Amino acid sequence: MSENVREKAEQTVALVDEVNAVVLPEPADAGAVVSLSEADAPVGEEIRSRMDEIDMGDTNSIVAFGSAAQAELQEISQAMLQDVRNKDVGPAGDSLRNIVTTIRGFSVSELDVRRDRSWWEKLIGRAAPFAKFTAKFEQVQGQIDRVTDDLLRHEHTLLKDIKSLDLLYEKTLAFYDELALYIAAGEEKLRELDEQIIPAKEAEVEATPEDEQVMAAQELRDLRAARDDLERRVHDLKLTRQVTMQSLPSIRLVQENDKSLVTKINSTLVNTVPLWETQLAQAVTIQRSAEAAAAVRDANDLTNELLTSNAKNLRDSNKMIRQEMERGVFDIEAVKQANADLIGTIQESLQIADEGKARRAAAETELKKMEAELRDTLASAKAKKTGLGDTASTSVPKG
Repeated sequence: MSENVREKAEQTVALVDEVNAVVLPEPADAGAVVSLSEADAPVGEEIRSRMDEIDMGDTNSIVAFGSAAQAELQEISQAMLQDVRNKDVGPAGDSLRNIVTTIRGFSVSELDVRRDRSWWEKLIGRAAPFAKFTAKFEQVQGQIDRVTDDLLRHEHTLLKDIKSLDLLYEKTLAFYDELALYIAAGEEKLRELDEQIIPAKEAEVEATPEDEQVMAAQELRDLRAARDDLERRVHDLKLTRQVTMQSLPSIRLVQENDKSLVTKINSTLVNTVPLWETQLAQAVTIQRSAEAAAAVRDANDLTNELLTSNAKNLRDSNKMIRQEMERGVFDIEAVKQANADLIGTIQESLQIADEGKARRAAAETELKKMEAELRDTLASAKAKKTGLGDTASTSVPKG
């Protein structure tokens, strides 16, 4: 709620106390009409002045008898009619309900951005970001400000209505008392007609010559008709006075309702709305704190993960590096294997050489053998051809 509205609401507290302190007077001697014979001098004078308004020869004066008392009341009623009929009680109640609806629409659960999304949110792919909710809170604040402005206007309107109803009540009560004077004046006039004027007129008719009795009798009938009209008019005034008496508590009831609503509006503006704003601000602040704590927790978790991971990596790396540092240029096993392979190679070479030498020696022997066999075969073949042989020139020389 804006500071301006808060100041105006606090200033209105005095006006609320003022209208609540007003005590409206009660009608005196409800239902009693003081007759002229029982009235004191001032009241008797008022009754006589109203009796003078009646002209038994003028029907309009009888029909309009007592209407002057209602003129001022009608002016006040007509001035208030539109305001009273379309009074801002309804809109004021709507404004209060709007505040409640606005606050109920503020769901703190939506602050949690890590909450499980509803099936509808999953269906439409909508998340619940904190920034979006903060914007919604700002909208709620704006709605509260607008509604409080409306409530303040309704409150001033109702205060004006209450004061107007005070005036209406006073004028209605005055009209109620005025009707008692007119009723007393009418009843007194009827008494005069029944006891004095009509009997005198009847006597006058009887004393009138026969040729003039028709006109005199007509005047008597007119007088009696006017008397009956006055009686009906007095009866209507009595009914009007009864209805007026019933309207007095109705006006007070409307006033009490207005006063209650004004008190409620003022309490809402001064006490409830600031409390709601405080609670909403706390809700947002608490959630922000929770978000900050979650961020710190995530940072700490990440730090712990990094420390653990780095320590493990350092251990593995250090082990590998130290192992490589402690190794020679050549592993002894590799040297032993290479030496064994070299020895095996040399031995195999010597073995192959010995085998080759033995094969060559055997081949040499075989060659000599084959050569001797060849010489012998050739010698035998030549001897068969000559029969004697030529030892000197055909023999194969020994190798």
